[in-house]
Formats: sequence, structure tokens, C-alpha cells
Amino acid sequence: MTDTVVFIVDDEEGIRESLSGIFEDEGYTVLTAGTAEEAFDMLKEQTPDLMFLDVWLPGIDGIQALTKIRERNPELPIVMISGHGNIELAVNATRIGAYDFLEKPLSLERVLLVASRALERRTLELENRALKQDLTEKWRLIGNSPKMKQLGEQIDMAAKSNGRVLILGESGAGKELVAHTLHGSSTRASKPFIEMNCAAIPQELIESELFGHEKGSFTGAFERKKGKFELADEGTLFLDEVGDMSLSTQAKVLRVIETQEFQRVGGSKNIKVDVRIISATNKDLAEEVKKSTFREDLFYRLNVIPIPLPPLRERKEDIPELVDYFLGYFAAEYGQKPKKITPEGLKMLEVYDWPGNIRELRNVIERLVIMIPSNTVTPKNIILGEAARSDYFTFNTLKEARESFEKDFIIKKLEENNWNISKTAEILDIERSNLHRKIKAYDIKTP
Repeated sequence: MTDTVVFIVDDEEGIRESLSGIFEDEGYTVLTAGTAEEAFDMLKEQTPDLMFLDVWLPGIDGIQALTKIRERNPELPIVMISGHGNIELAVNATRIGAYDFLEKPLSLERVLLVASRALERRTLELENRALKQDLTEKWRLIGNSPKMKQLGEQIDMAAKSNGRVLILGESGAGKELVAHTLHGSSTRASKPFIEMNCAAIPQELIESELFGHEKGSFTGAFERKKGKFELADEGTLFLDEVGDMSLSTQAKVLRVIETQEFQRVGGSKNIKVDVRIISATNKDLAEEVKKSTFREDLFYRLNVIPIPLPPLRERKEDIPELVDYFLGYFAAEYGQKPKKITPEGLKMLEVYDWPGNIRELRNVIERLVIMIPSNTVTPKNIILGEAARSDYFTFNTLKEARESFEKDFIIKKLEENNWNISKTAEILDIERSNLHRKIKAYDIKTP
């Protein structure tokens, strides 16, 4: 509490002294000023956490001071105080940006309550801004190659519209990142971004996930549930691996796109939404249309703005910047000093073709940060491709070797099947729920 600074601006010395005593008794640091001009000078040197500002000040009055202070310190919560308050004055102060308005004589309990709430809201606002900054950093496009500059230009143009976007690219190339960037740069940025991996949801549940369901509509539907479309209202719905959606679900998604209306599973009421759809796939949907596994009309609806995503092997000049970013990112995540990579080590990463794209590079750098004790990464530390799989003969027990092999085997099969869990479970001849448990137990990061 001692780091919290309360600034009291009032021309009455008695008010300044009484408020100072109240806040100092609570452990706050207190600053005081008798005029707005004095307060302006002090604000150049001090950054308080909360201000109490009298309306009736000599010279520049409190309302004028509020306007100027809000322009310079928009994050500072300001509580106006007055001995001659009225509703019009309070409304005007609130409209300009005051947090609250208190009338004299001041109540001790009321002053402390308002201060506590104002400081709590300020903390939440600062945390929210930091969170948004973290998300912006997390979903930042990295690279200055010609292909990445072209991609950035496409995203900027597409983001300004409400047109549906189809992101095309190999597994691990960064389709989710592009979707987040599109949303974050759009007029819908303050609204929800809802995503669904169409390949990861069993076909019998996908309609409930998309459209929601009513209580009792099927076995296990114990309560009403909103679907992805409803949750994304006024925002963006990202349909990842849209090429894995069944034909029956495709027909219903097409209907929603055309009407912006749907019904929950088991419901009869039409629900109207305003949703922008961004979809992504690693499949050639034009070929899927020819094979009659994807609806031609839905393809054209989704493919209003196609954005092809270059694989990493076609923009290798971005690898040094990506490596530097991931080294810093994982060092921060694991509480380490950032590692440096030797020119020879970096060259080794640049000549490799990266069949797993950005995801594979990210995994390699994460392993280096975790497993290499030295602060310098050399070529002998770097294991790529199939060689990156475990050497099972280094384990002491059969259980350790078996678990390591099973994890590597599951990852390899998931990669071969573009992380389609249902298809992988079928190939592995195990229940889908069993595969989910193993993915969770082995902490396998799915895209």
C-alpha cells in the first residue's frame, strides 16, 4: 500500500489536512496542492495513482483542470469534490472523465470506499492493457522477406473489410497467427475471437459446438449451451481445418452464412448473429470439390478473400529473426537468460527445409532452451528431422523408453494426418477418447 500515491488538490487547507490524515493512516503516500497551476507543475515530476480534485479552485477551476489533466494523464482516476454540488455539475464532470463526484462535508467511509474502487479499476485497466499487449506480441507476424511483406499487405487490406477470408497453407505454417492478426486489425478487434478446429471435434458433436444445443436435446445435454456462432456474435469465428468438416455440417454452415440465422440443436427459435468467418485449411479445397468431399457453393462463399501462406522453406531469410524471437520468448517463459546461437548453428537452421514449418522451428528452439545448459547454442546441440526423435537406448528403464517411443510415435502419426485426431485414432486403432488422454498425458502441443 505504501507505493500507492494519492494526490489531493483543494484550496482549503483543512480539507487537505483531513484527507491527508485519512489516507496516511491507511498507509498511502499523499501529495497535496492548493491550486490547479501548482498541481500541473507537480504532475510533471510525480505520477500519482489517484487524485481528489476540488471543483471550486482559484484561477483555473476544477472542471478546466480536469479537462487538461485527462488529456495528459488519461489513465489517472480523478474524484471531484465540491461544497456546492449539483446534478448538472456532477454529470458534466463525469462526462469529461471524472471517476466519481463527492459532496462536502466528506464522509470518511465514503472517501475510502471510492478510493478503493477507483484504485481497483485502475489496476484492472492496467492489467487489461498489459494482457492485450502480451496478446499482440504473441500473435505478431515475424519476418521481413518479400513474401512476408506481401502477406502483411494482404492482411491489412483484408482486415478493413468484413469479407470472408480463406487462409491456405501447410500444417504449421502459421494459419492461426494470420487469423488472429486479421481479427486484431479489423473493426471487430474489441469483439470476440472464437475459434474451432473442425478436425478435432467428433462429427456427432460438431453441430452442437457450432450452433449450441438446448437442454435435453440429446443424451448428455444437461443444460442449454451456446455454440461458437452465438459466442462470436459481432466478432470473428475462425474455422480451422475447415476441409475436414462433414458434408451435412457444411450444408448447415452454408445456410448460416446466407441468412446469418440458425437454431440450436433441439431448438425451434431462430437466432440471428453478425459474424465474420475466417477459415483455414491445408487441403486443396478445389480438388476436394472435384472429389465431391467439399461443397462447391460453400467453397465459393468462404473463398471471398484467399490468403496463401508461404511455407518456411520459401522464406528462409526470415529464420534468423524467428530464431531470435523464439529464443527470447522461451527464455522469458522458463525464467532464463536468453541464449545466443553461433553463426554456424544459425546456418544449420537456415539450410534445413523445415517440413513442419514454423511449428517445427518453434519446437526445436524450445528444446534447446530447456535442454542445453550453456548460454551458447552450437551445431552439436541442434538435432533436426528424424534425428530429433529420442535415442531410446539412453533410458534406464523399459517404462521410460516405452513412454518416449509412444509419444514420438503419436506425434509422427498426428503430423502425417495433419493433426486430425479422429483420423489418427482410426489409424492407430484406438478410441478417439483414448488418444485424447495420451495427448494430454504426454503434454503434446496440438496446433
